[in-house]
Amino acid sequence: MIAPRAARVTTLPARGRAALLAGVGIVLVALNLRAAITSLGALLDEVSAGLHLSATAAGAITTLPALSFAAFGALTPRLARRFSAAQLLVGSMLLLAVGQLIRVVTNSAAVFLVSSALALAGIAVANILLPGLVKEHFPHRAGLLTGVYSMTLILGSTLAAAVSVPIAHALGGWRAGMGVWALLALAAALPWLATRRRAATRDTASDDGEPLRPGRTRLGWALAIYFGAQSLSGYATMGWLAQMFRDARFSPTTAGLLLAAVPAFGVPMALLMPTIAGRLRNLRGLVLLMSTAMIASYVGLALAPHTGALAWVALLAIGQSAFPLALAMIGMRARTPQGVVALSAFAQSTGYLIAALGPLVVGVLYELTGGWTLPLGFLVGAAVVQAVAGLAAARPRHLEDEACNRAHIWHELAPRRGSVHP
Repeated sequence: MIAPRAARVTTLPARGRAALLAGVGIVLVALNLRAAITSLGALLDEVSAGLHLSATAAGAITTLPALSFAAFGALTPRLARRFSAAQLLVGSMLLLAVGQLIRVVTNSAAVFLVSSALALAGIAVANILLPGLVKEHFPHRAGLLTGVYSMTLILGSTLAAAVSVPIAHALGGWRAGMGVWALLALAAALPWLATRRRAATRDTASDDGEPLRPGRTRLGWALAIYFGAQSLSGYATMGWLAQMFRDARFSPTTAGLLLAAVPAFGVPMALLMPTIAGRLRNLRGLVLLMSTAMIASYVGLALAPHTGALAWVALLAIGQSAFPLALAMIGMRARTPQGVVALSAFAQSTGYLIAALGPLVVGVLYELTGGWTLPLGFLVGAAVVQAVAGLAAARPRHLEDEACNRAHIWHELAPRRGSVHP
């Protein structure tokens, strides 16, 4: 009887160390998930001048993140069937670091675009893996950890946007202001290097190697449309909200501060939302709250952008808490870490493809009409779609169950080829 007790004594600390490494690793990775994007956004004028980028090339850079997340995120489940999550995260952070370093040493616009895509590919893989890692390492604290990494993601985004320009001024140019974030990516790889290697996880529905396909389920599409609609609104407001406030007679500095207030107000919401969601069986009330707040903000911006600016920013911050809610739902709507990876990949890759339309459509409508009524009407429509899809995704069920039921029904209905029996 002594041996089993000794085994427990040695196993529990090992599990504690593994959980600690995983927690630190998740937080460090989350810090990197937007820093490479917002640091470029803060220094885009300097980069465009330094590399002689055309307006078309600069526009392509602004849409590159969403397109890269869609394209490379879709490949992640295949990689997860061949490599462990720790191996993939080490690779993704190294890819992010290398891409960021290449783009700050080149003088070629083409190389800059390619290396930016390389860095974004690393972010895309990490985007998909984090919900599954939370499910695997913290199954009983998934809401809390999802909130922590959602909040950390926002803080990393805000930090990079805030300090990249001062760093560039202090260290001699935009290359230093952007290149410094490669060091953060290298730091994020260290905990996963220290994690004990496990057998490569397989993203499968069963032991026979059949992969889960969320795109063949209603749940998968509901989450993908919900994720896409809220991301579309997020990208559109990130790109155009400051211009809305400038057109409402705010100074450029004040308009920038109002834009920065959205993530600032959203930080506590990002921390709390997944925890609240984890305690509720049905999430429809939260879905409606987020969408209603977003619609109210857009209507307010259309009718009284100057008078009620702070109120519209606060409502928008509440509405954009749909992002951590979407991440929480991805973790809650699959039973296994492998299922979470499959659902995360489909919802995020499809969702970011939808999101890429946001800044483009808003910009076109603004240029055609010269005002913000029609662009904001488009965003209200996106929020309505978000609400409908969110209500469908909020109903308690799991990907594995839907996939299994669909496979069973298909098996029953499909003709038995070659059979001579009735």
